[in-house]
Amino acid sequence: MLLRHTTCLLLLISIALASTARAGTIGREQDIVDLKLGQRVLVDDGTCPAGQVKEVRGAKMTDKGVSRTSSCVPRHGPKSR
Repeated sequence: MLLRHTTCLLLLISIALASTARAGTIGREQDIVDLKLGQRVLVDDGTCPAGQVKEVRGAKMTDKGVSRTSSCVPRHGPKSR
């Protein structure tokens, strides 16, 4: 019984970590609804040069919420030979 509870707990922890660590790319910057301080989101809206993608970051806290900064960063894809 203890082994069963431990296994279930480990499964729940791994699912929670996997969902928070997943870095996805979204299509529009307007789709970012709730950006948190320090959070980074990749946006593929075509505004950056070829081989790069826009990275939007929650930079600092203001009276109106988290202010955003963005810059073009290299696109990380599958490694080629």
